[in-house]
Amino acid sequence: MNLRIKLVSAIVALLLTTPSQAQNQNTAVDLALILAVDVSMSIDEGEAGVQRIGYIHALRDERVAKAIRSGPIGKIAVTYMEWSSIYHQRVVVPWRVISDLQSARAFAAELDEAALKSGSTTSISGGIDFAVKLFEESGVEATRQVIDISGDGYSDYGRPPMEARDEAVAKGITINGLAIMNKRADWKQAAPDDLDKYYRDNVIGGPGSFYIAVHNLNDFSQSVLQKLILEIASIQTLKKQRG
Repeated sequence: MNLRIKLVSAIVALLLTTPSQAQNQNTAVDLALILAVDVSMSIDEGEAGVQRIGYIHALRDERVAKAIRSGPIGKIAVTYMEWSSIYHQRVVVPWRVISDLQSARAFAAELDEAALKSGSTTSISGGIDFAVKLFEESGVEATRQVIDISGDGYSDYGRPPMEARDEAVAKGITINGLAIMNKRADWKQAAPDDLDKYYRDNVIGGPGSFYIAVHNLNDFSQSVLQKLILEIASIQTLKKQRG
């Protein structure tokens, strides 16, 4: 009877395992990284496209692959999600293990083929809470867990973002921020002048956490590239290498 129960339990666990979990099961990686991108109403289609292209270009860059290979294990796990209100989050590209330029560009190709879908209100806490749960689905054993969250405004829905941040940090997760503060058309609401400070005080947290402010969308790809390299190699590692 005990053997039968164990067999049934094993079958149920297998059925509940997602494809990405099965693919990545027990894989050791230096970093599990969630790219969490704002698609709320304040982000128009053009800005959403610039964000998406920025991540695609960065992942295709040899310098990102070099940063991945610089780790003790030489592998990272990445997933790309979009968030808006507390009811609007979706995984665009599920967990993938990246170890070289080829696998990084394969991830970028998946992202490039995915459709853009806009959301509604802005709930940074909702995005963080959803991202935290995604770590449970990665199937990898990660030395570090990082949420890379980008946005262009204050959180205006759901619980305060610092509550979600503090809970995530208590679980050993680091949250980094990308504050989008570009100039907008006159008919659109301007990005808050202190959005970078808002991200510093309310969003980022954990060991080595940092934020980057983007004031010009023409610089977005370069900012994402810089951010990814810092996250993958980790600021602490870079400091050690510089002496």
